[in-house]
Amino acid sequence: MLLLQEKIKNEGKVLSNYVLKVDSFLNHQIDPELMREIGKEFARRFAAEKITKIVTIESSGIAPAVMTALEMGVKVVFARKRKSLTLHDAYTANVYSFTKQETNEISVAKEHLHSSDRVLIIDDFLANGQAALGLIELVQQAGASIAGIGIVIEKSFQEGRSLLEKDGFRVESLAEVASLTNEKVTFKEEEGAFV
Repeated sequence: MLLLQEKIKNEGKVLSNYVLKVDSFLNHQIDPELMREIGKEFARRFAAEKITKIVTIESSGIAPAVMTALEMGVKVVFARKRKSLTLHDAYTANVYSFTKQETNEISVAKEHLHSSDRVLIIDDFLANGQAALGLIELVQQAGASIAGIGIVIEKSFQEGRSLLEKDGFRVESLAEVASLTNEKVTFKEEEGAFV
């Protein structure tokens, strides 16, 4: 998705060989025009899948998930990282964040996810795959089927995609980052261009 790649190149900040900061448009401040285009693209890619619900994790997955749901005409359920006083009967899974160096128990109320649901999982980043695996676990606990996983930005030099694909999940990433070396973002399709 060229618009997203341009945004990453122009506004993203490479903090290390593994960390890309995109808080000016995705995970702190949100660019609504970009989110609308992201929603349209995910809706286009998964149009034939008969999605009934989108599942994401708070908080950075919510904006792209909501815009995708708006395009598809379905609801969004987001997994909470902290227990709410009102959340009693829930599916739960543990997710380790390499960026934050912590494990969170995520949860979704059982009343919002059913075995009849056909789920599209949406998340902002795919690196080591832990968030996606946690969301998959929640959906599987509900007995729902998973149509695929939509990722806004994938760090394709990490193992996330291979973990998900080896279990048979379809992964669609809108921007695949091949490298963050030398404080420069290189996308997968650019990888061989300078050899």
